[in-house]
Amino acid sequence: MHYECEKNMNLKEPAKGRMLISEPFLYDPNFKRSVILLCEHNNEGSFGLVLNKKMDIRLEQVLPEMDMDVPVFQGGPVELNTLHFLHTVPDLFEDSTKVTEHIYWGGDFERLKFLASTKQLSHNNIRFFIGYSGWGEGQLKAEIGKNSWYITDGEINNFFLEDDEQYWRTVLEDMGGKFKVISNFPEDPSLN
Repeated sequence: MHYECEKNMNLKEPAKGRMLISEPFLYDPNFKRSVILLCEHNNEGSFGLVLNKKMDIRLEQVLPEMDMDVPVFQGGPVELNTLHFLHTVPDLFEDSTKVTEHIYWGGDFERLKFLASTKQLSHNNIRFFIGYSGWGEGQLKAEIGKNSWYITDGEINNFFLEDDEQYWRTVLEDMGGKFKVISNFPEDPSLN
C-alpha cells in the first residue's frame, strides 16, 4: 500500500475517493482512530464509510436471506437502519458508483442476493456497512480546519484484506514522515 500527501503533509480538500484519517486524540467514539472512505463529496455535503470498525455481528444476522457469513462494519453513526456495501467487482453490479480506481459503492439489492446465493461474492471483494458517516454543507471543512482529520489519496484496493484494528495505524505509517510518528501515539497520552 502506498499513500501520497502534498508538501504540506495534508491534502486540504476532501474529495470523492480520498480517505479521512482521524487525528489520534479525536475521542468521539464514532470516529476514534477511524479511516473513512469518502464515497461522495460536493457543495451540499459529504458521505463516507468507516473502513475499520468491525461490529460483533455477521451479515446473516442482519439479513437472513443473504447466504454470506461475513462481518459487518459500522459505516458511521447516521441512519443505522441502512445497509451499504463497497466492492471490487463492478462487472457484477452495473449500477454501482465508482469511488476509486478499484472500489465501487452499492448496486442492485436483488442482484446482490443472487450473487451471494450463487457464491460469486466473498469477503475478498465485498464489505458491508451499517449506517454511514455524513456531513452537511461546510461541516467537514470546518472539522478539517480544526485538524480533526488528515486527508490522503491512496490506492486502497487491499483494505478488504486488512486487519481492521490496525488499519488506522497502517494508513498513517504508509503516509510516511510525521504521520509515521503519529501512528505510534498511544490512545491515552498519560500512559506515555
